Amino acid sequence: MKSGTLLNSGISSVISRMGHGDGLVIGDAGLPIPSGPERIDLALARGLPSFIQTLEVVLSELCVERLVLAEEIKSANPAQYAAIEGVLAAYRRRTGFRAEAVFVPHEEFKRKTASSLAVVRTGECSPYSNVILLSGVVF
Repeated sequence: MKSGTLLNSGISSVISRMGHGDGLVIGDAGLPIPSGPERIDLALARGLPSFIQTLEVVLSELCVERLVLAEEIKSANPAQYAAIEGVLAAYRRRTGFRAEAVFVPHEEFKRKTASSLAVVRTGECSPYSNVILLSGVVF
């Protein structure tokens, strides 16, 4: 049995195949998932698992160079945005990776999900709780 934090075999498999600049989306329950990327559906019930729980676990195994978020999260869901900032700050301290956040309009965000390797659907039911994690390199 895997002894690390991330136990989901689908997510582990995607991370193991990611190269520099490849994308992995973590989305809320309402994010449309295009037909191209692999769909990894974790949603069990409203709020389970949460977006933040999923993000924290994925960041325990993935080297992230850039995060793409919808700019609307800042005004439409400031509590979630603050939580993301907290997770990102902890990730930077733990890893030493810069992991810059960039913001795009939500419609552009949805278009960008099509070029990701996979979309992980959570049970999150709060607006704009979505991120595209772009893989970095560990050296």
